[in-house]
Amino acid sequence: MDAADIAAGRERWQQRYDAARKRDADFTTLSGMPVEPVYGPADGDSYADFERIGWPGEFPYTRGLYPTGYRGRTWTIRQFAGFGNAQQTNERYKMILAAGGGGLSVAFDMPTLMGRDSDEPESLGEVGHCGVAIDSAADMEVLFDGIDLQQTTTSMTISGPAVPIFVMYLVAAERQGADIGKLDGTLQTDIFKEYIAQKEWLFAPEPHLRLIGDLMEYCAAEIPKYKPLSVSGYHIREAGSTAAQELAYTLADGFGYVELGLSRGLDVNTFAPGLSFFFDAHVDFFEEIAKFRAARRIWARHLRDDYGATSSKALWLKFHTQTAGVSLTAQQPVNNVVRTAVEALAAILGGTNSLHTNALDETLALPTDESAEIALRTQQVLMEETGVTNVADPLGGSWYLEALTDRIEAEAEEIFARIRELGHDGSMTAGILRGIEDGWFTGNIAEAAFVYQQALEKGEKRIVGVNVHTGTVAKDLEIMRVSHEVEIEQKRALTARKAGRDPVRTQQALDRLVAVSRTTENMIPAMLDAARAEATLGEICAALKGEWGSYREPARF
Repeated sequence: MDAADIAAGRERWQQRYDAARKRDADFTTLSGMPVEPVYGPADGDSYADFERIGWPGEFPYTRGLYPTGYRGRTWTIRQFAGFGNAQQTNERYKMILAAGGGGLSVAFDMPTLMGRDSDEPESLGEVGHCGVAIDSAADMEVLFDGIDLQQTTTSMTISGPAVPIFVMYLVAAERQGADIGKLDGTLQTDIFKEYIAQKEWLFAPEPHLRLIGDLMEYCAAEIPKYKPLSVSGYHIREAGSTAAQELAYTLADGFGYVELGLSRGLDVNTFAPGLSFFFDAHVDFFEEIAKFRAARRIWARHLRDDYGATSSKALWLKFHTQTAGVSLTAQQPVNNVVRTAVEALAAILGGTNSLHTNALDETLALPTDESAEIALRTQQVLMEETGVTNVADPLGGSWYLEALTDRIEAEAEEIFARIRELGHDGSMTAGILRGIEDGWFTGNIAEAAFVYQQALEKGEKRIVGVNVHTGTVAKDLEIMRVSHEVEIEQKRALTARKAGRDPVRTQQALDRLVAVSRTTENMIPAMLDAARAEATLGEICAALKGEWGSYREPARF
């Protein structure tokens, strides 16, 4: 790009920056030196391919979505939390919000993630252990008691039974007196990544996509600020993928959901802004920053060129980041504080919109109050003390970082081409479904994980406390344990709730839900009525399994 075009771009950026709202904050270094809100080529300089880097707030958004960077607003501190019963988790949420958290992120226990009630035989021993147990809308009421849902953005990390959990959240908001149309938050809902990595599905892909399409339609019409789908690369990376695989598989899934929305006759400029993303921030600092920058650029280009999006918000890739759970070690776990800080900094320099920082003891158990506070304070130290919020994309133009961004992007494009080849019609959706059925995704992830594990065992890759610097004077941590009494009490409360509801109303609502599933009618209103009638998560999911069946992954050797 020649000097005149670069200068014109800087002028466009300056006009947008001047018109944007900025925080009332001190934008100087620790020594008091003023810093510019963005840096780029010097006046009169040319820069080859600068259009691929550009300016913050301008296509292709490599340098961020907003001309102000974090000068306009900082990322949302959204700590992921959930354990025991709804009352215990409610207390943790209030602690997080009081300590400066900007939003909530709900972790559910394994029975809930699998669409089962706490009193089902398969739930035995798992209730409340890796997240909060939610059996019906009444649990949601307790979970958010004293927390104004109309004023609090709430993320829920669940995919298989995401839609029934969502309608229970809506019922809890209704019972608070909230205006449902003004709710703001994010539901994960991403079923593709379940077949690819996490394995928490209920049905075959097609019924899940039916529900997701209904949810997209419902939110676009009724809850415009709510984001019904968070496309998740986090679990793909945690399963062992490379950074490029995480990026490519995640964005491919996102393109599949765009194709789903278009197949429903929705306007891409209306529904695409309701898609968000969820990435892993691993410990290789520059690779992660490059991954995030490449993600924005790829998404914007494909949404514009392949799917016809014209509004800027439809081109924006907004994403939440969680530091890498897989990078945490049980050996010398205090070192995890350092790993988490480095990973969080990579997410910030990559322009994340919200962030969760893992606690040092999460490789051993659920976080204690103290370790959860350290994780929260890690973000606050980075936000308040380090100066990283002063300049948009401060590493932009780095020879190394730009080359790495380009290389990850090129690898992702090669993967997209391969996925499209897998399908029968050249669409991303057909390729994803074929790749799931053939085990293409899981096989590639397994191979990447195997290669990395071999490098660890040979000492080519090093982890402090694991295969290098293993001596320590540290003592064992006190870890949090969820009492078995939680399960007993949850089952007791569920039994009482079932006994106290109107059984005829509940059954009629479930029957109506099944009847609607046999039509092309949107299923969300019928499911919402079932939740209002206090139908349980397990009952709703069982009713749909009776209609749609369940899914078993093909055996592969």
